[in-house]
Amino acid sequence: MAGDAEPGNVGGGIGALRRRLTRTWEVLQGSDIEVRPFRPGTDGPLASFTVPDDEEEVDRYWVNAPYAYVVITYDDEASEHLYYTVEPSLDGFERELLDRVRDDIRDPLLYREGTGKTDEATLRTELEALLEQYGVDADMGTFYSLLYYLFRDFRGFDRLDPLLHDGHIEDVSCDGYDLPIFVYHDAYTDIETNVSFGKEALDNYVIRLAQQSGRHISAGEPIMGTTLPDGSRAELALGEDVTPRGSAFTIRQYADEPFTPVDLVDYGTFSIEQMAYFWLCIEHNKSLIFAGGTASGKTTSMNAVSMFVPPRAKVLTIEDTRELSLYHDNWLSSVTREQLHEGADIDMYDLLRSALRHRPEYIIVGEVRGAEAVTLFQAMNTGHTTFSTMHADSIETVINRLENEPINVPRAMVQSLDMLVIQTLTRSGDERVRRAKVIGEIGGIDQRTGDLDYSSAFTWAAGTDEFQRNDSDLLEEIREERGWDRSALLREIRRRERFLELLSRLGVNGYRRFTALVNAYYADPDRTMGRLEAEATTEGNEEPDPE
Repeated sequence: MAGDAEPGNVGGGIGALRRRLTRTWEVLQGSDIEVRPFRPGTDGPLASFTVPDDEEEVDRYWVNAPYAYVVITYDDEASEHLYYTVEPSLDGFERELLDRVRDDIRDPLLYREGTGKTDEATLRTELEALLEQYGVDADMGTFYSLLYYLFRDFRGFDRLDPLLHDGHIEDVSCDGYDLPIFVYHDAYTDIETNVSFGKEALDNYVIRLAQQSGRHISAGEPIMGTTLPDGSRAELALGEDVTPRGSAFTIRQYADEPFTPVDLVDYGTFSIEQMAYFWLCIEHNKSLIFAGGTASGKTTSMNAVSMFVPPRAKVLTIEDTRELSLYHDNWLSSVTREQLHEGADIDMYDLLRSALRHRPEYIIVGEVRGAEAVTLFQAMNTGHTTFSTMHADSIETVINRLENEPINVPRAMVQSLDMLVIQTLTRSGDERVRRAKVIGEIGGIDQRTGDLDYSSAFTWAAGTDEFQRNDSDLLEEIREERGWDRSALLREIRRRERFLELLSRLGVNGYRRFTALVNAYYADPDRTMGRLEAEATTEGNEEPDPE
């Protein structure tokens, strides 16, 4: 037995040596990889997933085809959904190869800046050259798996990339080291994912998010809010000083295209009657504030109704982070600046004071919290139409917040506000929905009590999920300004309701086309309505296919 073992070891050693020599020769010779488009049918799937035994698959969809997809399961025993990101599978050799390529490809990428190629094309070229240099004869499955991870790690968002490619996700929350990341999904609400970060990885990732947005976060200044390159809004915390469970972040995603009034009607947030009301009031320079709790849709609604601003009117927006998006020719966008070293901070108060010198007709402020509110209401009192948002859950709360610390707007100035919209994120049946709970109109100061009068133009009935219309003092003001009689006012409101109804029926929900049609209505309402009616007739008055 012992004699048999020795020759075997010698043979094994000779075989291993021969393989190493062969491998060295292949590397010296190089390889020739013919890169072609990936063909799932021929090359096979890049990623696979097996549903855990105690869970049931309820949904599966691509987020970055053909590389990454999502599987959502339901655990009956825990009564909860789970969210799995599925990315290309790598074996041990491919992981080592990825680590080697990731190190070797950095310098060529730096020197290739400005070549005119796209990031993905540059990575593909460099990856192909490196694999040939290594002498690795990679198949297309390996090549495109490596390409995916290189692009994800260099130009994407690392292991968060599938989450941020998922259009169903509204926000992503990481609460600390080695804790599962949670997302808010538009169909499954709050749901736990299979993604998490260890201590070093999470600290590095938070620093990277700050750097990607052109900012700096450190132990000395461990909290920061910023906007990521894709337009998402991020709140970051570094280390354990202010967040004891470790570094944390929340990323709020926004749709690639902003929601239009038609979208908000289709989602049931507002009714067509309410949108026609907003349109008429905005055209006639009525100021408004959207109020509500976190994630109630305040900014989304404000952005949507801003599409009713008349064409060529000068619009100026002021924000902490870029969220508003208008398709308007005469629009000046401004954002606050936090200066860490040289220079001074530029806050919303500074931007608002500067805005008044630009002589805008409409001023849109992302959110009022402090001293800028007084300037905003001064602008209202001097004839500027202003829109803004606040955190509050009722008309009374909005008025109290405006009149008291830290905002301190005098009551005589608050009455220059025309409309208040209170929005809520609530449940209707089994769904979480956003609804305009009340649209209020601000009146004058009651001479007997000294309180500010207000009334409700529209209210939402939670039991029936319907909106109820009440009398409107603002519409009466507009009627008198225009010299209309009651029937002329009603005709104009109904015509605008019909306009919005036709756009909904025709599936016109892109913000560029929506704004273009609103502008056409301003120019020639009869002709525009005629075109839309003809188009609806041609379509056969059928509801558009949602797909």
